[in-house]
Amino acid sequence: MAELRVEMFTEEDACTKVEELGMHESIGKLNIFRTLFHRPKTAAAISDLLLSLLLEAALDHRLRELVIMRIGWVTGCAYEWTQHWPIAQDIFGCNAEALLAVRDWRATDSLSDVDRTVLGATDELLETGDLSDESWTRCESALGRDASIDLVAAVGTWQMISKLARGLRIPLEEGVAAWPPDGRASPAEGGGA
Repeated sequence: MAELRVEMFTEEDACTKVEELGMHESIGKLNIFRTLFHRPKTAAAISDLLLSLLLEAALDHRLRELVIMRIGWVTGCAYEWTQHWPIAQDIFGCNAEALLAVRDWRATDSLSDVDRTVLGATDELLETGDLSDESWTRCESALGRDASIDLVAAVGTWQMISKLARGLRIPLEEGVAAWPPDGRASPAEGGGA
């Protein structure tokens, strides 16, 4: 992996910053925030955005995690993949088969029609930055309006996280192996975390 672009806050200094900003203490342990604390308002805003989409969104948790894992895979962001591999399973009840299926979701039988609708919209947003009327209609029919809005917001948010992690060369958390569970890296990986 390439050298860090920005020195991370120590764990102690990160804990202090978390208290100053009134953030959840677990945030201070993450390397991405230990880097972003150089820009405290940005770190706080990103934390609020992530927590709102993780805990308060209309989009089903499992679907959101499939979206995040797909973004990590497509963008080659090992940091994003390693962060959400355990979260998706341990907190949000995803199974490993579905998470691994996002690597090549068009070629698997293990995903539902709704999963495919969401992953198709995710790919379209990543590729074009837009969502066709046809894709929006499929999403809205499958998910409803509010969850469809959250889907677009989730793609934009975790694509931003991928760019931050790669562009700032955020290292994986200590003791975490890249690309769990099998170490198979995304073809898009290179030059960043």
